[in-house]
Amino acid sequence: MNLAAAHHPPLAAGWLASAPPVLTLTQRHWLFRPGALTAGLRQVGQVRLRVLAEYADGAPADEAHAMRIAPGAPVWVREVLMSVDGIDSVPARSLTPLRASHGAWQGMRRLLTRPLADMLYHDSTVIRSPFACRRLASPVPFHATALSALAANGKAREAGRVWARRSVFWRQGQPLLVAECFLPDFWKLLAGRAAPPLVPHQRTPR
Repeated sequence: MNLAAAHHPPLAAGWLASAPPVLTLTQRHWLFRPGALTAGLRQVGQVRLRVLAEYADGAPADEAHAMRIAPGAPVWVREVLMSVDGIDSVPARSLTPLRASHGAWQGMRRLLTRPLADMLYHDSTVIRSPFACRRLASPVPFHATALSALAANGKAREAGRVWARRSVFWRQGQPLLVAECFLPDFWKLLAGRAAPPLVPHQRTPR
């Protein structure tokens, strides 16, 4: 995988390479914020991560397209939910080819309740693509994760208001797709606050 290809993966239908005008400045900040998302969330409040599921599956076409793999190819999936000050705020979904989950991205299987950032920001060989964003809808695999998080809080009807971002990390030529979305209660939590400054990622204590 050469640098140019890694930094400009193909966009699946519905994903946007730049922020649409409908987004607020706060939404633009978080949807295209570089660096470790968990580091930014910790500047907002106390972050707790819960693992929702880890499993092998066939790659959905939408995500396979971004990772440059065949639809249906075996992948390892990890889904988590991050809360900020007790408020469910950011569901996240990451997946990599199943073989890579035993090789280049084997650390993904050992994270437990630590954030994925602990594995990504201490290796200078890792390359990250630009972000893409979109409003989530049912054809997108990640939509079900967000809907489950909303339904658990009795807010399933707000699913149409959820914006997501994703990017692809590359190590040793192997992709790791990471998608994150921001639930409506997260934007309420930020109301009246300035966007926190960017800070280097700090490894979570073991």
